[in-house]
Amino acid sequence: MSILSKSQGMGVAALLLAASAILSRLMGLVRDKVISWQFGAGNEADIYFAAFVVPDLINYLLAGGFLGITLMPLLARRFAEDEADGWKFFSTVLTWMGLAALVLTTAAMIFVAPLSRLVAPGLEGADLARLQVFMRITLPAQFFFLTGSCVTSLLFLRRQFAIPALAPLIYNGCIIFFGVSLPWSGLVEGMSGYCIGVVLGAALGTLLLPLHMVRKTSFHFRPNLSHPLCRRFLLLALPLMLGQTITALDEQFLRIFGSLTGDGSVSLLNYSKRVAQVPVAMVGQAAALASYPFLVSLLAKGDKTAFFEVLARALRTGLGLILPLALWIAVLAPSTFTLLFFGGRMTEAEIVRAAPLLQILLCASPFWVLLELLTRGFYAQTDTLTPAVSGTILTLVFLPVYACVAVPLGAWGIALTSTVSLVLYSIVLVVLWLGREGRAAFSGVLVTAGKSTLCALPGIAGGYFLDAWVHPLLDPVSPILGAFAGLSTAGLLFLATFVPLGMKFCPEIFARLQERWQARRKKKKQS
Repeated sequence: MSILSKSQGMGVAALLLAASAILSRLMGLVRDKVISWQFGAGNEADIYFAAFVVPDLINYLLAGGFLGITLMPLLARRFAEDEADGWKFFSTVLTWMGLAALVLTTAAMIFVAPLSRLVAPGLEGADLARLQVFMRITLPAQFFFLTGSCVTSLLFLRRQFAIPALAPLIYNGCIIFFGVSLPWSGLVEGMSGYCIGVVLGAALGTLLLPLHMVRKTSFHFRPNLSHPLCRRFLLLALPLMLGQTITALDEQFLRIFGSLTGDGSVSLLNYSKRVAQVPVAMVGQAAALASYPFLVSLLAKGDKTAFFEVLARALRTGLGLILPLALWIAVLAPSTFTLLFFGGRMTEAEIVRAAPLLQILLCASPFWVLLELLTRGFYAQTDTLTPAVSGTILTLVFLPVYACVAVPLGAWGIALTSTVSLVLYSIVLVVLWLGREGRAAFSGVLVTAGKSTLCALPGIAGGYFLDAWVHPLLDPVSPILGAFAGLSTAGLLFLATFVPLGMKFCPEIFARLQERWQARRKKKKQS
């Protein structure tokens, strides 16, 4: 049985999804590097990033990012009770999701002119017309994202994580390939090729490939519009559809309000956001995706003690890793941004503007991980209402803060507002969880996070001085070479100090890797 079709345990799943998150973020950085080289932080790049606001809102409105989360618990129970009826329920959800995606996408394409003015109030004239073209091209991708989420939930239920891990790599790969090749061949101009790559990547990576894999084993779909369990599914999904939380809209706020703060702000905030999300994807998203099916399974068995243990272990590992990574990147933000984005039309002045934005957004990284894991804890208990209502209330609170306080302060004010809103949202969810479930899920979390941070401080401090010494030596030759040399030496020192100290004083955060390494060594000895 190949890795693509076999079932994986939680440790392997976490490694697969972590590897996917790392590679996907690296490909995303390559994509943004190409964009920044070609277009810098100018109008074309601002328009491209703004074109995703409406498509993303459609995805949020239909709970696309959380569709599997609401669908999996219901599907798991239904398949266990009556497999034939489980397929009927799945077919009903997929039918309605496809129809809803088609209707909303078509409506958005018809009303693209007023929508473009709403999402990018800072654009006018030719720039606004260009935005409308980009929006019309990218909107159909939501059909593939939303229907693909239904199909991917089957793979997660079967604990087949390889294809979901490949999906973001295929998606980013298509964006890069068509974004570069189509303009080079003369078929399109500017960033239209990137927009086309979005649609083709979504079709191939998030729908067609998962569909091919589920059909290889067992897949029964018949268009259907009625099933008794749909009411329960709608009640679970409705808070996610109507409740637009801080986490869902964070990136959109950066784009919408960034368009009001001057030329290039949308692009610089977007580039900074991409880098800041790398450690979050490496740690938080991978852990949340891998742990969720197991959390659902444990609750289905009625084993709440094991449920709390799995969630607590994920929180300890997640926060124990994210804090050192985020601190290291924040301290070395100027060199990081220079290495990733300097060159072409991205000037040194824009790098200077971007580095503080990255540092501000990185402050939210541990809270992103906390939110990723804690919301999965709520969702596994089929409670979608608590995160949605609390997140929506905070969204309404922060809208005037963005408009009246952040915009006058400029791009850094928007980045700071984003970070503060995420910190408050995580605090609210922690308080609500403690009041309802107690402290079991947070057992040892603060101790592990504190120890891990202390273990990282020598490597971070030493790396800062190494970079400050090495970077200027090579900067006259090439700023990119200087940044690479500074980051490389700082990174080696960080690993050489943090890993041994971490394994001695907080070994749990490396436990999974150690288990896999020991199992591999044992297997080699036996063979």
